[in-house]
Amino acid sequence: MGQVHILTGPVRRRIWRTEEKAALVDAAFAPGAVVSAVARRADVNPSLLYRWRRELRVGSAGFAEVMVAPGGVPVVDPVGGAVIEVRLADGAQIRIPAGTVPELAAAVIRAAARQ
Repeated sequence: MGQVHILTGPVRRRIWRTEEKAALVDAAFAPGAVVSAVARRADVNPSLLYRWRRELRVGSAGFAEVMVAPGGVPVVDPVGGAVIEVRLADGAQIRIPAGTVPELAAAVIRAAARQ
């Protein structure tokens, strides 16, 4: 049996908190997930999930603190290329090849920071 939401007052639509939006977007775009199935369970239009994903991406754009290691010796990947070394607040260390697409590097850093 489905759920029924009763909306009272002058606003006739549901107000979603940012945390709820983020949880639904994460569920909808997880590996193996089907956006329309997640949207159906949440009783929203699938296009709304795409819109929220776009809005959450824009809100997350910004600057990250970078520390440059002293000594002037570049960090080199064992395969032979230069790398960018990132240390997170929890002590985790990430080495990203210098030629990596910026969007991919940012996604890796965000995923590691969540853990």
